[in-house]
Amino acid sequence: MTNASILTSKLPSVGTTIFTKMSALAAEKGAINLSQGFPDFPPDARLLERASQAILTGNNQYAPMAGLPILREAIANLIERHYDRKVSVLDEITVTSGASEAIFDAIAALVHNGDEVILFDPAYDLYEPAVTLAGGICRRVTLSAPEFRPDWLAFAELLSDKTRLVLINTPHNPTGSCWLAEDLESLWQAIASRDIYVLSDEVYEFIHFGESAVSVHKHSELKKRSVVVSSFGKSFHLTGWKVGYVVAPAELTVELRKVHQFVSFCTATPLQQALAEHLMALPEASTGLAVFYQQKRDVLRKALADSRFTLLPCEGTYFQLLDYSAISDMQDVAFCEWLIDAVGVAAIPISVFYQQAPKDQRIIRLCFAKEDSTLLEAARRLAQL
Repeated sequence: MTNASILTSKLPSVGTTIFTKMSALAAEKGAINLSQGFPDFPPDARLLERASQAILTGNNQYAPMAGLPILREAIANLIERHYDRKVSVLDEITVTSGASEAIFDAIAALVHNGDEVILFDPAYDLYEPAVTLAGGICRRVTLSAPEFRPDWLAFAELLSDKTRLVLINTPHNPTGSCWLAEDLESLWQAIASRDIYVLSDEVYEFIHFGESAVSVHKHSELKKRSVVVSSFGKSFHLTGWKVGYVVAPAELTVELRKVHQFVSFCTATPLQQALAEHLMALPEASTGLAVFYQQKRDVLRKALADSRFTLLPCEGTYFQLLDYSAISDMQDVAFCEWLIDAVGVAAIPISVFYQQAPKDQRIIRLCFAKEDSTLLEAARRLAQL
């Protein structure tokens, strides 16, 4: 191979994700894995039975590109129940192979070479690579601990004629913070007169510990210019099924589907069938998720209450942030590696979610989507520090 044929990476700064690294280290060392965001308990057995029956009864060929009509109908009903929003089954709902694909499709469809995309740091690590591959440029607003509230003055300063997309996430991974209705209104007022779209990552929409979730679905103006992404994996403890969906106005859906049909074309047919039947049989299935996870959050927080960690607020998601400043002055990546060796607990360093993390910040993320016994044992080990 000559020098002229050496491959030039489109993502030169991207390596193996921190989630893969920490999970691999946890497995190698036999540590309790509170790093990667997946449950260690089973989903509803009725849903598994429906998936088995769908496979056995022949639902094993390509689904329609936009998703099974029966599932899109169930999604439309779900959105109307939760958000009082009516959406078109035919033109505004697309089933995707996980929320990750939905986010990638939306960015690829909306972002052109040289366009600017505003992210709020800390931001999920999928966002920037997808923007980069689309030829876009990320601009970032930093959310400050411990509340991680948006700074709308800083946001306004980043807006320009090149701004094409704003990417928001509420409830927020990794911080567990949740936007308020006034945040959505502030966003709308800032972009109303500009040609800017919104991508709202709402995969934790049903894991919200306040009175009601804030959603773009509820904002009369933003929803006309937004792509909203959701995840059955998060809502039904099925991260390995990789079934998500995206809701957008018809003109945006047309562009998104142009990308979707060449990325995955369609999502596993029997899983779509099972989810549709489950939603129709148990329309209330998603309503208990917040109570379920709030109980797990409280188990973990109570068990760590007397430890040397400072527990940051957790308003949603299944992630709890811990400040370890009273324990160590190590940088968070090194601290997480040390935790696996010394304590036997795997966590995620929050600095990996930033373009440039605050210099003196000492914060890690724990996932509490685990059995109570797992959480209590992990907390027992951490409380020894």
